[in-house]
Amino acid sequence: FAENLLSRRDDKTAIIFRGEAEVKSRISYRELYEEVQRVAEGLKRFGVKKGDRVGGFIPNMPEAIIAMLAASSIGAIWSSSSPDFGIKGVLDRFSQIEPKVIFAVDGYYYKGKIFDSQEKLKSILDQLPSVEHVVLINYTNQRKTDKVPMAVTWEDLAQPVTGEMTFEQLPFSHPLYIMYSSGTTGLPKSIVHSAGGTLIQHLKELMLHSNLREEDTIFYFTTCGWMMWNWFISSLAVGATLVCYDGNPFYPGPDALLRMADELDISIFGTSAKYIASLENAGVVPREISDFPKLRAILSTGSPLSDESFEYVYREWKENVQLSSISGGTDIISCFILGCPMLPVYRGEIQCRGLGMDVDSFDGDGNSITGNQGELVCKSAFPSMPIHFWNDPDKQKYHNAYFDVYPGIWRHGDYILLSEHGGITMFGRSDATLNPGGVRIGTAEIYRVVENMNEIEDSVVIGQPYQGDERVILFVKMNEEYQLDEELKKKIAGNIRSYCSPRHVPAIILETQDVPYTLNGKKVEIAVKKAIQGEEIKNKDALVNPGVLDYYKDIPELKV
Repeated sequence: FAENLLSRRDDKTAIIFRGEAEVKSRISYRELYEEVQRVAEGLKRFGVKKGDRVGGFIPNMPEAIIAMLAASSIGAIWSSSSPDFGIKGVLDRFSQIEPKVIFAVDGYYYKGKIFDSQEKLKSILDQLPSVEHVVLINYTNQRKTDKVPMAVTWEDLAQPVTGEMTFEQLPFSHPLYIMYSSGTTGLPKSIVHSAGGTLIQHLKELMLHSNLREEDTIFYFTTCGWMMWNWFISSLAVGATLVCYDGNPFYPGPDALLRMADELDISIFGTSAKYIASLENAGVVPREISDFPKLRAILSTGSPLSDESFEYVYREWKENVQLSSISGGTDIISCFILGCPMLPVYRGEIQCRGLGMDVDSFDGDGNSITGNQGELVCKSAFPSMPIHFWNDPDKQKYHNAYFDVYPGIWRHGDYILLSEHGGITMFGRSDATLNPGGVRIGTAEIYRVVENMNEIEDSVVIGQPYQGDERVILFVKMNEEYQLDEELKKKIAGNIRSYCSPRHVPAIILETQDVPYTLNGKKVEIAVKKAIQGEEIKNKDALVNPGVLDYYKDIPELKV
């Protein structure tokens, strides 16, 4: 894997790094190769060998990529978490896989502030006896390592070396990454992905579906705790230039990333549906910043991209761009459905199924359906299936995760509609699907309407058992200058009725102070539903904001 990503060794720029605190750097492919070699030799001095785990508690920065490539060149397995994760969130992940070495930073930047990582790191290490060495990267210039036991600096690790780099020759299915599920119903699943499956899948999606070329500059806003980081860095195998960014995408202003994209001539801009919606809500008009002459594609994932966001991109950003909503996930470290540079873009739709991916939509009886909503399934094996789960010797957890509904057929847990012309509409997670009166409704249908309203900042919708049926409950987080009164409730209900159907109209609309999200930026309707029903929520530390679940407890209007 590392040998493929480091096959280019010239002076072309491999990585551009930008951070909040005016942090700027560039590294060429030659420099990247040389630094990976130095770090790999340092890891060997630490005794790291094939099959050992190497962890990253690190932002999206060049050192993260270098450490990952160095580990994989030896045959070690890389796994990373973002430094903004809580202590328990990191321990829930790393305690399962027992890393020998951890790469970490002294701190990180967010919204113009410096956050010290060292006290948190010390607490993590106190409960991770497997760790023998810590490489502490001086990112925020605190220059103190005495807080962290076993710590050496990056410079101490990456000593000068001579000669050519040696890459461990390994089988196609050798473990490369350990990724983690959101883990809101228990400990996160530790999902092991292979080097060969990951590489071939990523090259297909980058080169064919995203039309990435070696002369391109590609950017994806991500952290090291999200699978899009792993996907994005495979662009090195194409010979493209990667732009890594660490910090808040709206700091110092909502146009921060757009100005960066213009300055660096980014040709493929990757982000989330929430970011695009937030741009529109903030009144940002990208075409007033630049006409973005090099921009060919905008990629969006994390949640379904609304019809209004499609319109916003083509109206206010750029009209001759490939807007690709893409969907897959950590479980496959890639996509089931994504873009195609040769097909038209339809509002609200993902363009096509992935090449070589036997994707279909099934009804509850396992019948293939077109034109109606159903479960996203994959009927044949594909290269980036997990090779196994960590600590799952009989593969029972693996089977229960994907194959317990349709025997021998992968059920992904997304609710979709396949159109007659091959496009796909996403309706959210199937385990969060609403079912009033026996009619299945995807949560994304309601979010598309509600979150396009100026009055509303965010929302979450759940189904509550009620009088032998299910009623739809909508919670809305208001923008600062608005209040949820009866008139606005009628407007929300009217919009949902008009754009969706009468069955979509919530029985109750309530205001909430906040909406819970996982560490990977996904809404957790199931946790809200459990909170309302007084059920145990097993792993609140998998959430960015677990305290907000208290807002959903003991609500008088929802007593049944």
